Amino acid sequence: MNLAEGWRLAQERSLIAPPAPVPGSWAKSRAVRLSMQGNKGWDTEPERQLRSILFQSGLRYRVNTRPLKELRRTADVVFPGAKIAVFVDGCYWHGCPDHYRPARDNEQFWHTKIDGNKARDAETDQLLAEGGWQSIRVWEHEEPQTAAVRVIAAVRAARGRTADPQ
Repeated sequence: MNLAEGWRLAQERSLIAPPAPVPGSWAKSRAVRLSMQGNKGWDTEPERQLRSILFQSGLRYRVNTRPLKELRRTADVVFPGAKIAVFVDGCYWHGCPDHYRPARDNEQFWHTKIDGNKARDAETDQLLAEGGWQSIRVWEHEEPQTAAVRVIAAVRAARGRTADPQ
């Protein structure tokens, strides 16, 4: 409580300067910019866990590649022969209905960004379907084993084999 009151008083008396924005960046401060740059775009822990289970089940796949060469979108796990593209979506970046919490700073920017990501995801799924591909979306919070069972069943069904992952 004392610390919070101290910060409030320091801000009130203009003893604390606001973080300096980074020239030419949308980031509010250098700290925000560094934090955002630290977010991985691929090979995240949920992706690695899912891939490990898929590999142990005997499936082979491509990682972080375009299912359709003419489409500038990459899937996290791709089964070219079965025409299945798996996307492991982060709860924040893709607007998970269970876990997404809107940003408190720069609210409009982030609202627009997340809505754009969701629209792009839907468009990607549609374009892949039109190209004869099946998209499987996995949320980062899903149990890797449960997600793997869905992927294994889809791949085996596409290949005309039993859907039992064991």
